This record gives sequence, structure tokens and C-alpha cells, in this order.
Amino acid sequence: MNSALGAAIGLILSIILIVRKVSPFYSMLAGAVAGGLLSGFGLAGTVGEMIAGVEDITPAILRILAAGVLSGALIITGAASSISDTIMKKLGERFVYLALALPTMILAAVGVFIDVAVITVAPIGIMLGRKSGISRLTMLLAMIGGGKCGNIISPNPNTIIAAENYGAPLSSVMGVNIAASLLGLIVTVCIILPLADRCLRKIKLPYSDTVREDNEGGKKIPSFLASICGPGITILLLALRPVCGIEIDPLIALPVGGMASIIATGSIRKTGKCLEYGLDKMSGVAILLVGTGTLAGIITASDIKDVVIGMLSGNSMGGIVLAPLSGILMSAAAASTTAGATIASASFAPTVLAAGVSPAWAAAMTNAGSTVLDHLPHGSFFHATGGAAGLSIKDRLRLIPFESAIGLTLTLLSYASYLISSAWI
Repeated sequence: MNSALGAAIGLILSIILIVRKVSPFYSMLAGAVAGGLLSGFGLAGTVGEMIAGVEDITPAILRILAAGVLSGALIITGAASSISDTIMKKLGERFVYLALALPTMILAAVGVFIDVAVITVAPIGIMLGRKSGISRLTMLLAMIGGGKCGNIISPNPNTIIAAENYGAPLSSVMGVNIAASLLGLIVTVCIILPLADRCLRKIKLPYSDTVREDNEGGKKIPSFLASICGPGITILLLALRPVCGIEIDPLIALPVGGMASIIATGSIRKTGKCLEYGLDKMSGVAILLVGTGTLAGIITASDIKDVVIGMLSGNSMGGIVLAPLSGILMSAAAASTTAGATIASASFAPTVLAAGVSPAWAAAMTNAGSTVLDHLPHGSFFHATGGAAGLSIKDRLRLIPFESAIGLTLTLLSYASYLISSAWI
């Protein structure tokens, strides 16, 4: 059997099992084994590719676990409650969508992996969503939407790889998508999120099973300045890379920010409880990521990417449309913004550039296209963000159409920005 078909069957099997409420880890493990065997890798080869896939995703797992320090500190010390109260007073319920989307946009824009950005903001977002009364699903969608808007203008791996493959300066690739990012945030906050909340509000998901009153006994919560200290230091450390060229990985920045939050709020005695809470929240997500890695290893080893590339190569729509379209399809195959941008830019750069598209715009449109379907269930982003909000697999699936709408909006805005800039030149 063709390896592309075998990998596709394994992927479909995983999704079916997940939807049927089989453990996501074992669903993906079963899909990986089936996909590898049907692809003709043999038993030993299948196991080898699965292990290689887990090795590739290990950095993400470490960052997810490290994020637990900050997340646990924000909840247990009462800092999340303090920050959410302040945001509500400053922006009010009328601007709750912006209050949820803007922090993740900023984190992603300064170079934080989008799943880590969502997990970092989630404790604050959960408290804010509970107080404002919006759906827990809409709360997560707002954070994801903000993260996508920031991701297309960030120095994250997807942007860096697209810039390198198209031979464009990284700063130029980030800069040309600024208008699409800002307009995308406006569309997300003013149109997509209100529509999503109306559609999802009927699904009753109480916040009580996600956020408990960890600020024991109704004690006075810390001040806003003390509460913001941890996230502020985290953002500052992460911002050193684009500002000063000093790279501090989230693996370091997140725990440092968490400890800073504990110290600033005077909660040293709660350190153990903060760490325990954070690890408990993130360990389940980490297990899901291991399963994701096994399936990703089989997909990467198959020729499913070559099949998609062959289909696109015969497309007559031209190099301009090929840039975002290849990003959309490749990110769907891998359920990853980085993988989608990498495969698309490496495979189609000559064709797109030959059509007269400038390197910076070609990379920017490919990067934007990679956000349209990077959240499918066979990717780590789907499970990491769902775990951050305490959603079941079934409920997490409900967000996919709205996430795709946000990604498609960013892609169309990037494409329109290119056409407008070309008309002016």
C-alpha cells in the first residue's frame, strides 16, 4: 500500500477513536501503529519512526511542563484573580474579548510558541471568563485567536524558516504582516468571537470544574503590581531575543517568571503547592503530546507530503495564490504551523518567486496560510490548548471551524495587503 494512503488511514483512525472517547494518547498510538504498518514500514520500522517523532516533539513537552510553574503560581497565589479583576475594571465586560486576545497576541508576537502563550495566559483567562460570564469555549477561542494574530508577525520558528527558504530578511517578513495581524485582531474581537459565543453559549461548561478557589478562605488577593510581576518578567525575558538578540528560551523564562510571582506576592510558603498544581495541570497535556509525536513521526516518514506537493504543482492558479494555499494544505497535513511553513516554503519557493512575488511577501503569505488548519486533532496544539482550558476532546473539536475562520481571515488579509502594496509600487 502507498505510504501516503497508509498514513492517511492511520490519521483517520486516530481521529475516529478520539471522537469515540477512547483515550487520546492510545488513539494516536493505535493510529501511528496502523499507519506505519499499512505504509509498509514493517514493525521495527514503524516503532523507529514513532520514537523519532516523539524525540522531535520533546522540546515542546519540556516547555509545556515548564509553563506549569508560572500557571500554578498565578492560580495558587491569587495573582490571576487580581489581574483579571484589574482588567475587568479597566476594560469592562464590553471589551472582554480584547482583554483575552491581546495578552496572547503580545506573547506570541515577541517569540513565545503559541501553545505556550495560551497556556501562560490561561489562568488569567479562565478567571476573567468566569467573572464576565462568557462561554469557556469562547474564552479559549479568544486566546487562540490572539495567539494566531501574533504568530504571523513573530520571530517564531515558522516565520524564521519561511524567511530563510524564500531568502528574505526576517524583519521584513514580520513587518509586512503587521497590518494583517492588527486587522485580524479587530475582526476576531468584533465579529468572530461574538458570533462564536452566541453559537457556543448553549453548551454548558461551568468554570467550577476548571478553576477552584485556590486563594484559600477568601483571603485578600495580592496587588496588581505584585501579581503582574511574574508575567511581566516572563515577557521581558522572552522579548530580549527580538530586542537585544539575547535568546532566553521559554524553558527558562517561564519558571523564572513563576518564581518571581511567588516571591512578589509573598507566597513563599505556597511554593510547593504552586509547583504541584502546575505540574498536575500540565502532565496530562505532556502525555497527549507524546501520543501526538508518535503519529507525527509516521506522517513525516510517509510520502503524504509528496502527494500534496504533486497536486499543487499542477495547479494553474499562479504563484501568488500558491504561497498561502501551500501553507494551508501543508499545515493541515502536519497540524503544525512550523511544519506547514517549512514544507510549503521549501517546496514552492522557486515557483512562487518565478511568478514575480517578492521574497518577503511570499514568506509572509505562506506563514499566514499555515495558521488556517494548524489546530487539527492530530497536532500538539489542539491538545495543549484544550488541556489549558480543561476541555474534553469533544468540546475542543467544536472550536475548529472558528479557529479556521480566524486563520483564513489572517490569510486573506495578508493576501489583500500584498495586492494593495503591489498596486502602489
